[in-house]
Amino acid sequence: MACTDISYPELKALLEGSPSLLLIDVRSKEEVDRGKIPGSINIPVDSVESELALDAASFQAKYGVPKPPADAPDLIFHCQMGRRGAAATQKARALGFNKARNYVGGYKEWSEKEAK
Repeated sequence: MACTDISYPELKALLEGSPSLLLIDVRSKEEVDRGKIPGSINIPVDSVESELALDAASFQAKYGVPKPPADAPDLIFHCQMGRRGAAATQKARALGFNKARNYVGGYKEWSEKEAK
């Protein structure tokens, strides 16, 4: 099985250079309202399966971004510290998104590194 984790430098590089990146923040709306990684969309971890099962038009209408194809190379999940992101990544992989990955540092690491 391919590595499912992605590091801060890897994520930073994707944010700067990958047109196909879809970064999904699986924290609660309340957490996201306090700060988020630029460009991420919010799908709480409990909704990941149902939202990824939406048809392409519904997903686009709801989130303003194209629904990722099953083989999306840069489908990244994250939460605050890694655990919910890992759960969401596993759910996505179970749905056939075989390259889904989890940003293990989560928003906690991101906000610490970006605040410097």
